[in-house]
Amino acid sequence: MSQRELVILGTASQVPTKQRNHNGYLLRWDGEGLLFDPGEGTQRQMIYSGVSATDITRIGITHFHGDHSLGLAGVVQRISLDRVPHAVDIYYPASGEQYFQRLCNSTAYRHAAELRPRPIRANGEIPAPDATFTLRAAHLSHPVDAYGYRLDEPDGRRIVPERLRALGLAGPVVGELQRTGSVEFDGRTVTLHEVSEPRRGQSFAFIMDTRLCDGVYDLAEGVDMLVIEATFTDADALLAEEYGHLTAGQAGKVAASAGVRTLVLTHFSQRYRTLDDHLDQARAHFDGDIVVAEDLARIPMPPRR
Repeated sequence: MSQRELVILGTASQVPTKQRNHNGYLLRWDGEGLLFDPGEGTQRQMIYSGVSATDITRIGITHFHGDHSLGLAGVVQRISLDRVPHAVDIYYPASGEQYFQRLCNSTAYRHAAELRPRPIRANGEIPAPDATFTLRAAHLSHPVDAYGYRLDEPDGRRIVPERLRALGLAGPVVGELQRTGSVEFDGRTVTLHEVSEPRRGQSFAFIMDTRLCDGVYDLAEGVDMLVIEATFTDADALLAEEYGHLTAGQAGKVAASAGVRTLVLTHFSQRYRTLDDHLDQARAHFDGDIVVAEDLARIPMPPRR
């Protein structure tokens, strides 16, 4: 069975705490592992959560503030150390090329893996070779150049067992029907549409440090899971605006207006010892599923619609 889940490696913002490591999020999507914003300590958190370097197929950096990128140096060296056999695409804002190069070449090590840089220069679809989904980036509003990410699976079709039984279809012929779209059976042509129904593709969005802006709403629109920063509570909204962040209430409003199914709040300021207010303030605007992210938690993608 395919596995689709978000593994939380860290939930802190600029300053880590005893309970919250710097950022890090691994999206398991069938055979892929998309690592977003590896901050300091990501390698160690990977060990605790059962994530290996070989699991990583793509890395997405939203921006080059340290809590979102300093762990990249260790991760790319680990990818080489473990001789990861597949190429790893790395997405990042093109304006941060110097930081990307410094992080990937920060110390001496043996380069034994294929890293494919994918600098982002504008909104829109970004290359995702061999993926079963599309990736898209949108510009965010932060003091430094920042992009959020969105993954979309194409719509497909779901086999309806009752329809197969009604036509007497079973065994290898069913696999052939799924591969080719039609088969000759019992003197007639049976099409895939006859024995299936539409299956909506799943979607995922990752939005870190930003004020409210068009990119936030574009990425969040209708997604099954939205991972979004909620650095501050609403009482600190002026600080959020000044430093280019969101409040928990704003995150809840985004989820409600965008028709999100599961909302994951993360990237919490060290000033908050508990996160009860974050949950309450998001819940005041959004009545769907809300998860307040915790380090090392695993959050499954919601069931298909």
